[in-house]
Amino acid sequence: MAGSRLSLRGGLRAGALPPAVRLSRQADALAADGDPAAAVPLYARALAADPTLAGTHNNHGNALRALGRLDEAAAAYRAAIAHGLDEGMAHYNLGSVLRQAERRVEAEDAFRQALALRPDHAEAWNNRGNLWRDLDRFGEAAACYRRALALRPEWADAHDNFGAVLYLLHEQGGTEEAAELARRWRRDHPGNPLARHIGAAIAGEEADSRAPDDYVRQTFDLFAEEFDRKLAELDYRAPALLAGLLTGEKAEGSLDVLDAGCGTGLCAAALRPRARRLVGVDLSDGMLERARARGLYDELHAAELVGFLAGAPGAFDLVMAADVFCYFGVLDEAFAAARTALRPGGRLAFTVEELTPGDDRPHRVATHGRYAHAEAYVRAALAGAGFELRRCDHDRLRFESGEPVMGLVVLAERSAS
Repeated sequence: MAGSRLSLRGGLRAGALPPAVRLSRQADALAADGDPAAAVPLYARALAADPTLAGTHNNHGNALRALGRLDEAAAAYRAAIAHGLDEGMAHYNLGSVLRQAERRVEAEDAFRQALALRPDHAEAWNNRGNLWRDLDRFGEAAACYRRALALRPEWADAHDNFGAVLYLLHEQGGTEEAAELARRWRRDHPGNPLARHIGAAIAGEEADSRAPDDYVRQTFDLFAEEFDRKLAELDYRAPALLAGLLTGEKAEGSLDVLDAGCGTGLCAAALRPRARRLVGVDLSDGMLERARARGLYDELHAAELVGFLAGAPGAFDLVMAADVFCYFGVLDEAFAAARTALRPGGRLAFTVEELTPGDDRPHRVATHGRYAHAEAYVRAALAGAGFELRRCDHDRLRFESGEPVMGLVVLAERSAS
């Protein structure tokens, strides 16, 4: 989060402003227009003329931080405080840039001071939580995020941070602590989709039959900007595995193809040569924006998948769903809708995470919020929806926390009847 910018106020006419104040205001205008590089030398000239301008030191710090000059920004914030700007926001700005510079002990001192001066500052609690998370002190981080959410109950970023740190706390071995915090999260925020879904998963409580649409939309809107990079780091293979599954299938550009849950469009390159018409559908506008930038789709739709499929009878020859049905526990409705959208002989290609062998449940939701499915259940659900199974491969979809995530890579055909 960018630092707060302070305004210089006073009753002087513009022509009567002291030179330092005039320069500072010119720099503020440049910074506000998104040109910190031009603002910095003007701030420096203003402060050379009058080093007591505390607000100018603060705004100088913001411009330096925007340029990545973090140590200089920290020095500017300290100067602002030393010259009288001893209030919560100045210490918050200092803590934020120190955390960014990985000067974590100093950052904690700054956040502590910021919150002593302004205990109702949700952003400071959230960023202090981020600092504790950096240090793998997940319990302290969770406490900070809870405080942020008590102050700003609808803040999506803080909910996302809280859910992520509960997952990390659980994975670190703090199972009971994470479960108790998750139960409180659900109690305190019953209408929040992340609290409802991830909270249930971590608390070990009964989950919905599928992830709530609001949860999926919120999660991927927040994740969209870094989605492709993160999946590359996890060696994400689902699109490539599904493309391999289709080797030998018709690929002369004659098919009407749906990329179901298309995300940022990672499957588009493999699907485009097969398609006379390539359609993508996803809940997340943020993901669709990046899919659109690929320039490979004929149509993109922001819609809930089952409703979209059910509303397009006989529209497609191929439906591909890479890591989409892992947000469904019960698959019957989704498979039935896919059959509706396919023409006779049409293909459904998809991946799901595979339930741990020995678990006798048909599916379960894991602490990260995705469902895993038993192979026998997937086979039965496909048959019940009117599909004939053509292939069901077992393969690694990606890594998670350094461990392979195994999945089912499935190709099914809609029966003619």
